[in-house]
Amino acid sequence: MLGLVIIAALSFRPALAAESDADVRQVWKLLDYIAVDYTGAVANGAIISEDEFAEMKEFANTAATRLAALPPNPGQEALVAQASQLQSAIAALTAPAEVARMSHALADALLATYPVPVAPTKAPDVARGAALYAEHCSSCHGVTGGGDGPAATGMDPPPIPFADHERARERSLFSLFEVVSQGLADTPMVSFQDILSEDDRWAVAFYASTLSASPELRTQGETLWQGDAALRARLPNLEALARTLESGLATEVGDEKARPAMAYLRANPQAVGQNSADGLALARSQLAASLKAYQAGDARAAGTLALSAYLDGFEPVEAMLRTRDAALLSDVEGAMIEYRSRINAGAPATDVAAQAQVLNGLFDRTDTALSAEQDSMATFLGAFTILLREGVEALLVVVAMLSFLGKVERRDVLPYVHAGWIGALVAGVLTWGVAAYMMDISGANRELTEGISSLFAAVVLLGVGIWMHQKSLAGRWQIYLKEKLSAALTKKSAFFLFALAFIAVYREVFETILFYIALWTRGNGSSILAGLVAGVVVLAVIAFVLMRTSRRLPISQFFGWSSLLIAVLAVVLAGKGFAALQEAGIVPAIAVNGPRFEAFGIYPSLLPLVAQAVVLVIAVAGYWWNTCSVPASAE
Repeated sequence: MLGLVIIAALSFRPALAAESDADVRQVWKLLDYIAVDYTGAVANGAIISEDEFAEMKEFANTAATRLAALPPNPGQEALVAQASQLQSAIAALTAPAEVARMSHALADALLATYPVPVAPTKAPDVARGAALYAEHCSSCHGVTGGGDGPAATGMDPPPIPFADHERARERSLFSLFEVVSQGLADTPMVSFQDILSEDDRWAVAFYASTLSASPELRTQGETLWQGDAALRARLPNLEALARTLESGLATEVGDEKARPAMAYLRANPQAVGQNSADGLALARSQLAASLKAYQAGDARAAGTLALSAYLDGFEPVEAMLRTRDAALLSDVEGAMIEYRSRINAGAPATDVAAQAQVLNGLFDRTDTALSAEQDSMATFLGAFTILLREGVEALLVVVAMLSFLGKVERRDVLPYVHAGWIGALVAGVLTWGVAAYMMDISGANRELTEGISSLFAAVVLLGVGIWMHQKSLAGRWQIYLKEKLSAALTKKSAFFLFALAFIAVYREVFETILFYIALWTRGNGSSILAGLVAGVVVLAVIAFVLMRTSRRLPISQFFGWSSLLIAVLAVVLAGKGFAALQEAGIVPAIAVNGPRFEAFGIYPSLLPLVAQAVVLVIAVAGYWWNTCSVPASAE
């Protein structure tokens, strides 16, 4: 199915990009290792282990060399300079706390400059991680993580003791995942890249991170997590959890909160990201990082972080906001486009900062709108209007097809159209279910799915509209229909009708499901179901009226009006398709001054408007050619 094909395509990464990611990950791992293990090499300005100190210098030199060998990037020079400072600090026997700070700062800057996936796509199964740990890791690291497994005797260096809290508080989940994935050079720790799947490696990393905490500490952390909104805002998603050090969190919230919170979340990663305010916190964080990168002269990183602010932070709460304040949603989306447009255009930093301030104000309004209690009537209206808004567009296409087949007396082909829209309903649910099982439905995936399906439908509808207009003008249309059209509607044509019905309905179903999921998380289930039923009833009435009206129209008028309607829908879908691809970061954002009418696919952005103009020109040219090609005797 189209949705599953799109999801599979999104999972593909070119080989060269994967190699670059691997280089970045290796450098990151070296820096993380320095931050954690330098304490075993230097203390109080003196070397306490010559071997450890030599290893730290080697790791720092290797990191600097590999940073210089990464693909060219505007921020690369700054990274190399930071690496040189780290080398000097180690050579000068700088205090471990400062070396750790410098290493972590360079590691964070590396990921900002060369973004790579640093978190699982869904909450890991920690119970499965425990089973895999017992099978693959306990013989060396010990059943309880003490580094005292039966195979550990004589190992040099000895296995890492996961139960050691002092080490655990300085190691992130991402670093554990990297060690499990790549192993450690010059140690008995081997790579599990080809032994365990990525999900399983994350599960092992999460479980290993729990071995330094007691059940009582996790229970304390659960209570703290549920009652502390500021703490939830600090760790809004799995990426933040995977990258955050307990020691780093402790500097912000204190040890009394950091240790139990991290103990709970590492054992219960599914608890992260369950509050809509968390997404806004991430949006604000990424926006601030984007502005900082732009002010530092790194427009590329600024653009990447700006896109993340929308897709990873704001987009997940978009469905809920649409049910609360659609106008505010439009304002936020327009402001995000304007912000990215200014970055792409190389605008002065003061202009970019001013737009960031506008966005932060809109995020504050969004927070207020989402935190307000929603009564049953508001929930009902939200469910009702969502279904009506998404359903009418698809309904117009399907009804036009059914009416057309009835007009030309080809009822034998009707089952193909019915199979198309019914199949779309089933496919929408299955696509969401598969995506939810295999991966989080990310903002990019949602926008890309909508964009591709919208553009596909626009192209098909444009062709159908021009063809129907031609038939509305042609002379002796009755003879044409009886002698030509019936023969033309072969099985191949019938499958085409199936595909058109499927695409027209699928894109609306997928988006509607996401909106209903967002509504359901806020409760009022009976009101949601009532809104759903009311929407279905109204759509059925609209379909009935349209079918009855179309039957009464003379066939030439029916073809004429239908061709006009289909052309309008093609223009609308072209705008929506390019807008979705723009929000997914596939095409650049170029803001323009103009109105925003989302129902008509009109956005204050250049590429969607250009796409609509192109479709409109083609439609007008096609209709003009049809009109000019009609013989005078046939008029």
